[in-house]
Amino acid sequence: MNPSGSYSVLDSGNGRKLEKVGSFILDRPCAQAVWSKSLPENEWKNVHAIFSREGGSSWSYRKTLPKEWVIEIDGLKFYISPTDFGHLGVFPEHRSSWSFMTDLIKGSGKKLKVLNLFAYSGAATLAACSAGAEVTHVDASQKINDLAKRNILLNGLDPSKAKWITDDVIKYLKREEKRGSVYDGIILDPPSFGRGSKGEVFKIDTHLPEIIKLCRSVMNENPSFIILTCHTPGYTPLTLKNILLQAMKGRSGEIETMELTLDKGESPLPVPAGYFAAWKRR
Repeated sequence: MNPSGSYSVLDSGNGRKLEKVGSFILDRPCAQAVWSKSLPENEWKNVHAIFSREGGSSWSYRKTLPKEWVIEIDGLKFYISPTDFGHLGVFPEHRSSWSFMTDLIKGSGKKLKVLNLFAYSGAATLAACSAGAEVTHVDASQKINDLAKRNILLNGLDPSKAKWITDDVIKYLKREEKRGSVYDGIILDPPSFGRGSKGEVFKIDTHLPEIIKLCRSVMNENPSFIILTCHTPGYTPLTLKNILLQAMKGRSGEIETMELTLDKGESPLPVPAGYFAAWKRR
């Protein structure tokens, strides 16, 4: 399947975002877009589908929309398939995180062993594998892991180059700690709330400190990086930086932070979409 295009934001405002996803125009909620729309209303009506959370989550179709299609972002291809809860199968705001990580992997001078936690549909796994890393991909959903493998194949890579784990992140980290496994780099994008492969409840306020501590225990003596991203309100770049400052205390490195934004494309305003902090070896 050939890509139908890339991703861009056409407009945003009044709690919504107007997106061009490949060849298709979608209108989805965007709580951060508290400003006014820039485009006239007739432009917002010229969409393929609208997702709403009012009265229950649902899509409203205005034009024919395929069940699945492919887009390309920064040279990486992804399957897109709108879900019942409004997701598409990739989070484009992470593109700056992918490039940050791949630069470190390519510049390391060796094959890095990377752990991707809460790995979702495998964008970071794909980027890391494409850069030459040996990746362990961990997500609690088998369905999501199957999609991640399809994304790997879509890009002409061999899924066997990565290790695929369907499990609760905390349980897996504890097993890796007992086994004495270590990694050169770790990526984690914890949700605000989630469930493990066997129904374990995850709450970021409760469980993130334990996860960060476990991550420290499975990093080698001279790690290359740890990347922490988050979409939870209140977990600002400074908050994430402080978490990593404590986690990597005693290690010689530096921390970079930024706000993740959606590519504004034709829109006059960038859309805030999350937060990023990364420790890298100095």
